[in-house]
Amino acid sequence: MNREKRSALVRLAAWIILIGYGACLLYWMFVGFGRTALSSGDLSYNLIPLRTISDYFLHYQSITFRTWAINIIGNIGVFVPIGAAMPVVFPKCRTYFPFLGRFAVAIVVLETLQTFLRAGSGDVDDLILNAIGASAGYILYKLYARATNKDPLNEDGNFSA
Repeated sequence: MNREKRSALVRLAAWIILIGYGACLLYWMFVGFGRTALSSGDLSYNLIPLRTISDYFLHYQSITFRTWAINIIGNIGVFVPIGAAMPVVFPKCRTYFPFLGRFAVAIVVLETLQTFLRAGSGDVDDLILNAIGASAGYILYKLYARATNKDPLNEDGNFSA
């Protein structure tokens, strides 16, 4: 398969992952898990880093495993595919800090919307956990590129770290 065709197929697959999986994430953040948008009531948010995460670890015995897993493992795991797909779709995300910056901006916007729509709580710890998951996906992308000695989009083997 020639380079252009291969690159187009890889990009198409990554776009499908970003759009399809992104739609699922939006559903989970704003509708899933019994969430409803409220027009009134107090805003729920946490701006203190590691507060919620530490509570989940310090008070694990009083939290169901399901709640713990959704909030800790889920907030990490669901963003791994996004972290792997972003560098394929967006060339500027092929280096880590531009990738992380763009990802963080998107999550801050979503967490802010979630707070003001009262469809959940905005939590800086969600940003931290989401960034860990996206970073794991980014690392998988880079490991694949290094293991194959080429960027997934570059047939000639040139890899730019």
